[in-house]
Amino acid sequence: MSRIVAIDSGLTVTKAVVFDLAGRQLGVARRHIEQLMPEPRKVEREMLDFWRQTASAIQEVLAITETLPKDVVSVSATAHGDGIYLLDNAGDPLGNGILSLDSRAEDQVQRWQSDGTSAASLTLTGQVPHVSAPSSLLAWIRETEPERFDRIGHVLACKDWLRYCLTGSIGTDCTEASTSFTDVNTQRFSSESLSLFGLDAVEAALPAIAGSAEIIGNVTDEAALATGLAAGTPVAAGLHDVTASALGIGGHTPDVVGIVAGTYSINECVSLEPRVGKNWFCRNAVQDARWNNMSISPASATNYDWFLDTLCAAEKSRAEADGTSIHDLLAPEIEEGLGRASSVIYHPYLFGSPFGPAPSAGFVGLRGWHKRGDLLAALLEGIAFNHRFHVDVLRAAFGANTARLTGGISRSTMIAQLFADILNMPITVTETDEAAAWGAALCAGASVGAFESVEHDPRDLPAISTEFKPDPARAAHYDERYAAYVAVGEDLAESQERLNALDVNPGGRS
Repeated sequence: MSRIVAIDSGLTVTKAVVFDLAGRQLGVARRHIEQLMPEPRKVEREMLDFWRQTASAIQEVLAITETLPKDVVSVSATAHGDGIYLLDNAGDPLGNGILSLDSRAEDQVQRWQSDGTSAASLTLTGQVPHVSAPSSLLAWIRETEPERFDRIGHVLACKDWLRYCLTGSIGTDCTEASTSFTDVNTQRFSSESLSLFGLDAVEAALPAIAGSAEIIGNVTDEAALATGLAAGTPVAAGLHDVTASALGIGGHTPDVVGIVAGTYSINECVSLEPRVGKNWFCRNAVQDARWNNMSISPASATNYDWFLDTLCAAEKSRAEADGTSIHDLLAPEIEEGLGRASSVIYHPYLFGSPFGPAPSAGFVGLRGWHKRGDLLAALLEGIAFNHRFHVDVLRAAFGANTARLTGGISRSTMIAQLFADILNMPITVTETDEAAAWGAALCAGASVGAFESVEHDPRDLPAISTEFKPDPARAAHYDERYAAYVAVGEDLAESQERLNALDVNPGGRS
């Protein structure tokens, strides 16, 4: 039976997934990838270990699905976007990969906002630079690690590193290329953009751009030994995981907002012409002459994971030992919390916000009579409120009136309904467990002619989809709470830098 192997590497987990050509998921293998945080604001990973873990996951998924290497028709990867993975001229890692949760370049971004660079970037590249953009990180390396900067041979994204490990070929795809240095109109790299950021020296290090569904190489003998794949298996260029997720749920199309509630709050809408605005990134879509407009921030379901890991660790361990789910255990508490009047508001800014890295997360309005369920309810509301901020931006600019939702928390019907009520728009959730991986699989299959194109999804999408419609009374209730969420956030803005200063030298210790 012909099969496709898709790789999906996020910020904490790398996955290998096997699909058949009807789009059925046959199996998945996961590996946790350690995040290195050597200093505040630095979030990295060791690149060679990352590849070894990914290769091990591929080996496992081939075994558990009883997939013969000869039956794999193609392979493709998707992974977290932004951040940066550098190689020297010999093709060896040049330090750790830098993840998109990193915010070391905050000072650089603030200078660009003050001196007009950010405004010029919006006009030229379709986006303002943010703290984990390749432009910002390269500028930071140039200023603080000049010896490392001088040794840069290749500037890659996360999935491009995996492609290199699989095939030995260096390059990127159209979606990933547009994270910093493409002209928004031509959709190709621009020397002018490099000059704008003072990065002319890395122009030769930028990778060649291929189509996401274009074969860019074949599995090498070395990669075959590491993964269990057959040497010579075709590998497609792949795509940015934001785009892959929307593609995998049928949301990478005009008039639909694709929503990914994961580590990042990802909200995106495809347009047939480039339109720029300070509250979204206008980047390349999978198809030529289409643009993917993304309004995002690192402030979504990772807040829920943090709460469980930090404040429910004992219950989580017991649930795992008993073979039960911590989510099922907490669901009644959350449902009760959502049903009560509550003054508790939560801003989900553990790793960043739509307003830059300065705002921090926090509960406000907390009283002695509140219970854990009230905190969890407010936390989940805060996640959806942050998505609403971004979705409202896209609705106003592009007129989309329906949404497709994916991400781990979307599997909860209670949370899917919460999103519908808070956004006050119909929300469709598909049964696709690994949406980003399926987006990569569509590219892999299209690259070898198994699918006519990435737009020809072989699945019966209506049959595997559930629509959640907003309840008018709950929508009105959340309009009021959202107004409070926004107002309190604005009131706290002036205090954020004072709070951040307390992080620098705790307790007077040096």
